[in-house]
Amino acid sequence: MSRAEQPSRRSVLAAAVAAAAATATAAGAAPALAAGPAVGTGPAAPAAPAGRAPARPVDYRAWTTYVDWRGGEAHGTEPVAGLRPGLRIAAAAGTTDYTDPHTGRTASWEYATWTSPVHPLTVPATEAVASWNASTPAGTWLQVELKGTYSDGTDTPWYVMGRWAAGDQDIRRTSVDGQSDGRSTIWTDTLSVDAPASGLRLVSYRLRLTLHRRPGTALTPTVWRVGAMGSDVPDRFTVPASTPGVAEELAVPRYSQEIHRGQYPEYDNGGEAWCSPTSSQMIVEYWGGRLTAGQLAWVDPAYADPQVCHAARYTYDYQYAGCGNWPFNAAYAATFPGLQGVVTRLASLTDLETLIAAGIPAMTSQSFLKTELTGAGYGTSGHLMTVIGFTADGDVIANDPASPDDAAVRRVYRRREFENIWLRTKRYNASGKVVSGTGGVCYLYFPARPTAHQRMALAAVGVR
Repeated sequence: MSRAEQPSRRSVLAAAVAAAAATATAAGAAPALAAGPAVGTGPAAPAAPAGRAPARPVDYRAWTTYVDWRGGEAHGTEPVAGLRPGLRIAAAAGTTDYTDPHTGRTASWEYATWTSPVHPLTVPATEAVASWNASTPAGTWLQVELKGTYSDGTDTPWYVMGRWAAGDQDIRRTSVDGQSDGRSTIWTDTLSVDAPASGLRLVSYRLRLTLHRRPGTALTPTVWRVGAMGSDVPDRFTVPASTPGVAEELAVPRYSQEIHRGQYPEYDNGGEAWCSPTSSQMIVEYWGGRLTAGQLAWVDPAYADPQVCHAARYTYDYQYAGCGNWPFNAAYAATFPGLQGVVTRLASLTDLETLIAAGIPAMTSQSFLKTELTGAGYGTSGHLMTVIGFTADGDVIANDPASPDDAAVRRVYRRREFENIWLRTKRYNASGKVVSGTGGVCYLYFPARPTAHQRMALAAVGVR
C-alpha cells in the first residue's frame, strides 16, 4: 500500500487515463461528473432487456484441462494427464540466450512453446490481465505473452505479460516496460487500450507460453492454468448500491504489514508496502498452505510472522520494484500444494457474498482518500485487503494488513463506502485531480479441486 496518496504503479496508468480524458474534453466531449451516474468512455452499451441484468463487463477464460493442453499449437511441449492436468517440455524446440536485465548475467536456455487457440472475447475489452499457475523447479522458468486482435481487424504485437520463476536463483521474475504499438500499452501487468474513448477495443486474444530449462537437462516447468481477464468497465465515479445478502465470516489468519516496516528494504522498502503479499499469505494459510522451517531459514529469527517476509520476497517484481504485481501474487499462491489463483474483476459485493457463502475469501484492490473509508484512518493510491465476510447489516468484514499489529487487522467497513472505492474506475485524489480506480479487481485463491458448491460460486462470478 502507498500511504498519504504517494504515487504507485497505478498512478502511471491514471496519468494516461487523465491525458485521454483531457484530449476528449479538448475535442468537445463533456467531462464526467463526480457525483453523476456511470459514464462510459466508448460507445454507449445497449440497455439490458427489461427484467434481465446487464451483461457482465468481464470475460475471464483459462486453459486448465488435458483437452485444453492438447489444443492450441505446440512446439516441444506436451500435455500431462492426472488429477491436475498440465503442460510441460517434451523435447526442446530450440536454444536461446537470455540476458537478465536485473543481474546482467547472460545464460543459454532450452525452450519449448505452446500457443492457445484464439479466444473471442464476449466483452470487447479496454484492458486485459493474464495470470498463470505453475511449478518451476530450480533451473527452469517461463514467459507468458498475449497477442490481441483489435475491433478494426488489426493485431497487437506479442506482448510479454511476465517472465516468472517461483524462486529467484535462475532469473529475476519481472514485468517488461516499454511495450506499446501506439494503440495499446503494457502497464506492468495490464494491457490497456490507449484511447478507449475512440471506441477501439480488443475483440480476441491468444496466449503463448514459453517454457525454459537448463540445456542438456530433463528439467521442466509444469503449467496447470493460464488465462486472461478482458474487461470493459465503464468510467464511473460512483456505482449503484447493492442489497445486502449473506451474513457470514470466514476464519482467515490475520497478519499486519506494518510490523514489518523497515524489514528487507530490498523488497520495496520493507513491510510498509507489503499489502499484497501480506494479504496473499493470509489466504494461502486459510487454505492450509504452510512454509517449512527450511523455507523460512533465510528470515531473521527476530522477526515476527516470517512467512510474510517470504511472501514479499517471492512475489517481488524486479522491474516494477514492488510486491504488488497482480499475476505474480496469484502465481505465488499456486506454488502451495493444492491451490490455484486467478486475477479477475468482480461486478459487485453480491459477487463477493456468493464467494464467501462458498467459503472462498477474496483480495480486493482499491484506492481512496482518508475521508472515503470510515475507520481506515489512512488514504492510499493503491491497497490490497482481504474480504472475509459480511455482517448482518451487510457491512464488509476485511482483514486489512494496514493495521498496527495482527490483533488490529480485522476491520468492519461500511458497505456503501467499500463497494464504491473498490468498484469505481475514476476518483479524485488529494490534489483534486482525476485518477483511476481498479474497477473491481480482485485475486481469488481456491482449491485445485474445489467442492461442487465452490465450483458453482466460482462459475457464478465468471471463473472456471
